[in-house]
Amino acid sequence: MIAADVVRGVCRMLLRDHDSVAIGEVPLAGGRRADLMAIDARGEIVIVEIKVSRADLLGDCKWTEYLDHCDRFFWAVPSGFDLSPFETEAFLPARAGLIVADRYDAAILRDAACVALPAATRKRCTLAFGRRAARRVLAMLDPESAAILP
Repeated sequence: MIAADVVRGVCRMLLRDHDSVAIGEVPLAGGRRADLMAIDARGEIVIVEIKVSRADLLGDCKWTEYLDHCDRFFWAVPSGFDLSPFETEAFLPARAGLIVADRYDAAILRDAACVALPAATRKRCTLAFGRRAARRVLAMLDPESAAILP
């Protein structure tokens, strides 16, 4: 439940403050899955990785693979989370941003560096994002369509 609250707060903040729309649980090339992916009006892609426990954070060895699928990368945690690990070089503080969130809102404590995606990667990620979002809307409007979606 805590993770869902963080997701909600981050999505609200991204939309309100950054004109970015986000969807959750986005499969990426290579078999990884982003907790949140957002796209703004300029086409910039943001990935947000949600962590609600120290053990989950310290055990996550795959997160650097997300950097190849976004212009900016953020960690998002609930209020009260120990932020000290995010200052270590293992978590690339010069590249990765940091967000603290609850179910109503979120605040960026450290902005993420912007490293522009190559054009071909941006196109692939943007098309995948749009198609995934459209499939989700279609499944809500017509639940039986899920049986025929590829």
